[in-house]
Amino acid sequence: MASSKHPSLLHGPVSGHLQRLALPMVWGILATMSFNVVDTYFVAQLGDGPLAAMSFTFPVVMVINALAIGLGAGTSSAVARAYGSGDMARVKRLVSDATLLSLVIAILVSAVGLLTIEPLFRLLGAQEQLLPLIAEYMVTWYLGALFAVVPMVALSALRAIGDSAITGRILMAVALFNLILDPLLIFGLYGFPRLELQGAALATVIARGLSFAIALYVLVRREQILGLPSWRWPQLKGSWLALLAVGLPAMATNVIIPMSGGVVVALVASHGADAVAGLGVALRIEPVALIVFYALSSVVGPFMGQNAGANRHDRLLQTVSVLARFSIFFGIGVALVLWLVGGKVAALFSDSPQVLAVAVAYLSLVPFSYAGYGFVMSANAAFNGLGHPLPGTFISFLRVLGVYLPLAWLGNHFWGIRGLFVATLISNLAIGALAWWWLRRYLSVHTGEPEHVVAK
Repeated sequence: MASSKHPSLLHGPVSGHLQRLALPMVWGILATMSFNVVDTYFVAQLGDGPLAAMSFTFPVVMVINALAIGLGAGTSSAVARAYGSGDMARVKRLVSDATLLSLVIAILVSAVGLLTIEPLFRLLGAQEQLLPLIAEYMVTWYLGALFAVVPMVALSALRAIGDSAITGRILMAVALFNLILDPLLIFGLYGFPRLELQGAALATVIARGLSFAIALYVLVRREQILGLPSWRWPQLKGSWLALLAVGLPAMATNVIIPMSGGVVVALVASHGADAVAGLGVALRIEPVALIVFYALSSVVGPFMGQNAGANRHDRLLQTVSVLARFSIFFGIGVALVLWLVGGKVAALFSDSPQVLAVAVAYLSLVPFSYAGYGFVMSANAAFNGLGHPLPGTFISFLRVLGVYLPLAWLGNHFWGIRGLFVATLISNLAIGALAWWWLRRYLSVHTGEPEHVVAK
């Protein structure tokens, strides 16, 4: 059995456990979303140059974050399955070896990043006058890369053993600390040096350093599942392969998702700058509307992993039923709210009729597919938690390359921007249905449980 420090995920109502685990993550993810908003707000006060420079760094930072999220998914999956089986020695070995792997990757990211700042950002199209500002930001960011990568793995390990509450609190504390540090270091308030763009990067590094310290303290002292890594190569290699078996496909999945956003922007750009601005407004609102789905997907993997490790196969199919029902009812509820008040919310960001028309068109159509999109997120997390990530990765690639791109081109070509949004809706619903069928089929084949198992 799993340790008694946390309520067992192997017994009791499935829906109750998922709610208990997901609720702290809602606040933690909301706090994390505020990070870029806060940084952007304060840097914008410095002028267009620093703001443009920081904007160029976003794609690079997103790729590195995707790498860290993938490694965290691999850690969560392996640790949850070991924890569910009651093998605490393996849990400690996996957490320790994962921490070492994340440290090695962070050092490599720092070294490669520092050596390639100028050529990389030239390749991304940065103007010559912006390169010194970009370097000012990225040198500091790269030097603190371990504080972006290692805590992601540590927090994933905590979620894997059923402790999402501390994860949510850490994320909120980090966001609050960043909010305090940003104006102090950017503008040089109260005796602090005025570091401008470098100050924004330094505030991020220091705030994430706080999460690094707290997470490691909890793993070492409170949970006692972090020690010295395996120094014998065969053991270390075994741990790293177990982590990367899920981590590498999860990284690929996290990279393909922003690609779909890039495709949307490129197609919308053919309708003019107002259309792009309108889409931008809608895409600022959408992550907040989806935050419950993000939180749920962050805890589905550990829940499935623990129950798979304990051979509680009946609870795995029950979980799929709970997720499907929640995705449908919550997704429809969010869609109705945005259909009713989306225009008023969008008006908070712009007063241009042309911009608002595009934002409202998006918010009155696409949210009716959030049920499908939300279930895809949970299904991907479930496959990761089970230690079989390839179906989830295939589903994500199919959604973008196999279904969305052809429909988006056709919709945009024949019916304009509204046709493009309808293509998004159809893609989300179709792939959501596929994910539901595939996950149920996979569980019934690999566990021997009949597909008609219902939730309790």
